[in-house]
Amino acid sequence: MSAVHKHRLFALMALLGWSGLVIQLDMVLIARWTSGASLLGGLVNYFSFFTVLTNTLAATVLTYAAKRHDSTGRRFFLQPWVTSGITVSIIVVGVAYSLLLRNLWQPQGLRWLSNELLHDVMPVLFTLYWWLYVPKGTLRLSHVGLWALYPIVYFAYFLLRGHLLGMYAYPFIDVNKLGYAQTFVNALGVLAGFIAVALVLVGIDRWRGANLRRG
Repeated sequence: MSAVHKHRLFALMALLGWSGLVIQLDMVLIARWTSGASLLGGLVNYFSFFTVLTNTLAATVLTYAAKRHDSTGRRFFLQPWVTSGITVSIIVVGVAYSLLLRNLWQPQGLRWLSNELLHDVMPVLFTLYWWLYVPKGTLRLSHVGLWALYPIVYFAYFLLRGHLLGMYAYPFIDVNKLGYAQTFVNALGVLAGFIAVALVLVGIDRWRGANLRRG
């Protein structure tokens, strides 16, 4: 595939990611507006979801990949270890949604479209992007610990926000319903899954990197 075609492909993938995010944001703000609630509070709530944060990171990577001009942001986000960490996170988004949340609601219309883009389409597309276009052979086991800081810091923020507001974004880590003990057990389970995915990606990276060097 030529460089021009690759940039167009990355632009299309980025567009899908941003579209899912914008549709979701529009629905949140419209709901807040019609109910007379604070729009700023809607924005804070919107960016309190791990799905939204992770898809924003993925769409940012694809946007930079679609650009040809160099920049500090492009150099940072297109580093293999950065892109790989985001890949781990968005895989966890897709898997966790399918296992823990999909059967809890049945979205319709634009909400269904946004939900599919953020939880199903983007995890698959971004993983394919990582597999096909991210240089291999540079990852180390130490990167796993670095990547894990993201969900750990998010969980700490999640607990603090939930404690202050009395509401939690995800039912499987809802302290009000489950208590702190079960919430931490569930969170550790998700973290274990995150680390498992990260170790698999590091293993694949080393395997493909070794094959490329031999080839």
